[in-house]
Amino acid sequence: MQKIICMKWGSRYGSEYVNRLYTSIKRHTKRPTSLYCFTDDTKNIDKSVKCMPLPEINLPQTISNTPWRKISIWQYPLSNLDGDILFLDLDLVITGNLDRFFDYKPGYYCVIENWTQIGKNIGNTSCFRVPVGKYDYIYKKFQKDPIKIVKQYHIEQTYLSDNINDQVFWPAEWCRSFKHNLLPNWPFRIWVPAKLPKETSIVAFTGKPDPDDVISGNWPVKRSQIYKKIYKQLKTPKWVIKNWS
Repeated sequence: MQKIICMKWGSRYGSEYVNRLYTSIKRHTKRPTSLYCFTDDTKNIDKSVKCMPLPEINLPQTISNTPWRKISIWQYPLSNLDGDILFLDLDLVITGNLDRFFDYKPGYYCVIENWTQIGKNIGNTSCFRVPVGKYDYIYKKFQKDPIKIVKQYHIEQTYLSDNINDQVFWPAEWCRSFKHNLLPNWPFRIWVPAKLPKETSIVAFTGKPDPDDVISGNWPVKRSQIYKKIYKQLKTPKWVIKNWS
């Protein structure tokens, strides 16, 4: 049984994100696969999703709702999970087969090479796979002095990459960034939609726009930065509509 996990806390993402992720996982896997959701609110989540309480972690209040909470899944034991587990963010659009993410270099921490830091050995934790328990020192070290580590690294994925010597990156074409890889340059993006590469299985929507924004054709900007509307325009790709359901 392939095991995929996600996390949902606070009010940023509703149950529909978990349910959409589950539906998409079933659509894009051929082997038996389960989705486990660590969450503080199970209301309206599909009964086929295996919900579990958020793993315990000592987090400073100022970062309690940030991606630093992902460090909690590096502890051991982790509920009743074992073996390689694949973590997926809730706002990813899955566009291709996920089975190969379990075949690629099993037993290692595999992660996206961060699109804005190519060549700097920094991962992007929108999608990563980790063997439960192998790197539990990541969690233990963080728990000893979380404030010190947050001040030193600022972003949780930088902390991970700096402390895991055998980190492995996914093949670049498997995971792409909508904004950094696929969206045409301005002004072409106004009338040319982002194209989906054939080998891509996961498209990440870091920052804005979110998948819902892309479907509505609206790239949100702050009121004080309304001038950015000049270049923050896009045409909705059909593949986003097809896969975001």
